[in-house]
Formats: sequence, C-alpha cells, structure tokens
Amino acid sequence: MLASQGGPSTCTCDLLEGLYDIGVPADLLSSKPVDSVNFDKEVVLGEDRPWMKLVECDYFTPLALSKNVDDFLLKSEYELYHANTLWLYTTHATCRYARKMGKPYVLSTHGMLYPTALKVNSWKKKLMGALWYHMDIMSATCIHTTCQQEMEYVRVYGYKGPIAVIPNPVVFPHGVSLKFRDENLKYRIQGKKQIGFLGRLHPIKKVENIIYAMALLNEEEKKLLSFQVMGKFDESYESFLRAEVKRLNLEDSVTFVGFVSGQEKYERLSQLTALMVPSEQENFGMIVPEALICGTPVYAALGTPWSELNEYNCGWWKDNKPETIVKVIREILCMNDTEIREMGARGRQLMEEKYEQHKIAGMMRDLYNWLLTGNTKPEFVYTL
Repeated sequence: MLASQGGPSTCTCDLLEGLYDIGVPADLLSSKPVDSVNFDKEVVLGEDRPWMKLVECDYFTPLALSKNVDDFLLKSEYELYHANTLWLYTTHATCRYARKMGKPYVLSTHGMLYPTALKVNSWKKKLMGALWYHMDIMSATCIHTTCQQEMEYVRVYGYKGPIAVIPNPVVFPHGVSLKFRDENLKYRIQGKKQIGFLGRLHPIKKVENIIYAMALLNEEEKKLLSFQVMGKFDESYESFLRAEVKRLNLEDSVTFVGFVSGQEKYERLSQLTALMVPSEQENFGMIVPEALICGTPVYAALGTPWSELNEYNCGWWKDNKPETIVKVIREILCMNDTEIREMGARGRQLMEEKYEQHKIAGMMRDLYNWLLTGNTKPEFVYTL
C-alpha cells in the first residue's frame, strides 16, 4: 500500500479509514516495500493505523509468492474476506484461504477486467488466470466494482454472481476548499488559462490527444494556454510525448512536471482552469474527484464513467478525439473567472452529496452485513 502506487492503494486505505470511523472492525493486510533499503523513502499509506497489518516482504518468483502472507492468513480468522485488485499473490492467497475456511469473500477488481487492461501483458494474465485467478473471480461471493461500466465488463468476463456497484470514497483534505483556489497562488501563471493532466503516464491515458488538440489552436490561442503534464511511469511513453511536443512546436505551452502528491498535488489542481482526462478507458479513477473537491472543472473522455460532469454542469464528458478536445479548450479559453468558479462549485457539491468517504464506507458496511446475514439486499447490489 505505497503512495507511489496511486489509485487502488489510496482508495483502499481511505475505505478502511472510513470503516474504522463508523465502527466496522476491518483489517487491511499488506507487505512492506520490496526494497527495504529505501523503505524510509516510501510512504506506506495507513502504516500507523490500527487497521493496517504489515508483514515483512518475502516475495519470491515472478508471481510474488509470499510465505509471510500465507502465515498471517493461517494464524488469523475473519468472518468475511475482501481482496483488492487482481494479479497479486496476496489477492489469490486471500481468496483461496476464504474458500478453504468456507467464508464469504468480496473481490474488488479496480478496473482490471476492462478489455484494455486485459490486453496489457495479456499472455501473462491468461497464464495467471488459468493457474489461479479465473477460479478466484468466478468463485467470489460478490464482486465489487466502482461504476456501472465496470460491472458490465465483469459480466462480459463471465461472472454470474452478485455485483456491488460502490464508488471509491472521496476524502476532503483539511484546508482544501473552494476558498483554497483563491488563497493558494503558488502555481498560478498570470495571463494564462491552465489545463493539466495528472496520473500515470501510460499509452492508455491518450495524453497525446491533448497535445494534438493544442496543435489545432491558432497562435494567439496558444499564447493564452499552459498545459501541465503531471505524472511518471512509462519512460518510453513520456519520451514519445516530449518528442511530439517538440515536433509540433509546443514547447512554450507544455510543461512536464513529473510525479506530484500530497499538498503539492492539491495546490496544482486548484490552480488549473480544468483537469483533462482523455483516457481511452478507465474506471472510477481518483483524480477526477480530487480535482472536483478543489473546485476545478474536469474534461473526461467517454471511456471514463463520468457522465455526471455533464449532468451537474461541472465539466465536459465527451469523446477523446483531438477535434473534440480543442472545442473544449476553446470553450475554456472563453470562460471568465466567475463561470469557472461556478462550474467548480457544482463539482464540489457533487462530491459532497454522493461520494463522501463515510457515506461510501456505510455502503460497504451494508454489503458486508447482507453477505453475512442474508437480510435485505442493498439496492446497489445487482444479481442476474
């Protein structure tokens, strides 16, 4: 559960903290970083919380087998198990142990059964599926997805059991408010509208489509715009993006910031006129809520589950063609500060009403209670 691992780690720890706050006795099993030499440099989310159970990392073989994980499970007993993500031995060990003990288990797929996700290292995933994970998925008492779109792909994969659609919890950091946008000027660029991408730099994110959209602007429009690329991951993809920026003569308008987190992340998000999420396909994704709680409008592509951006008029949910993105950018360039603030305020309100951490923790508590007692099925659980 490292901060550098991004979304799944963050939202899982936020969920556990929310469950702890509302009195649900749940623990989270994880291992310490592989590189113990640099352990102090890594931020282990939830490391000091009572619900975090950390074991020494003893991964071996490319499948990351772990005797310490097995030993912890063998020495503990829970009424219900909940495994997060796929393709990790900890997940398989949890599912296998739950079946062995005759206990129900929930499996959160975190977007890993999307077609685009399954295509990445597909032969490895087919092999691991045949070894373990196909049984883990098909035998789950319930699968948890973060949106309806993800649920549909779980059905396409072949799962026939109950599916709970519960979004990721949204935490409102202390001091990050609509007022924060006006008070925090550290990363503001005078005279320019700022758009930004924040996330893993990976081809599935389609960051180049924003660059191609900017190339369609006229010279005067380019002078009014700054695009900040925030994130790291795939070095070859980042090199490709940098080369495209140079080829299209956009070096004065595009800045590669690198990996950002913590306070800096919110400071930078709060100074954007809009966050841009052109991903080909993505599940809930934490960066959209993080921008909206800052009062920053968001453009997100149709491959993301964010139709509410249109419904609440707090952003744009459109296709990710450069020709479409440039229309959004031109709309952004024409907006005045009042219009931007009003749009951002509606986004913040959406997060408060539907996605606040303890509301989501309450939904997960209700799911656990249903699985353990068989009482009334929650309305967010779908069965065939």
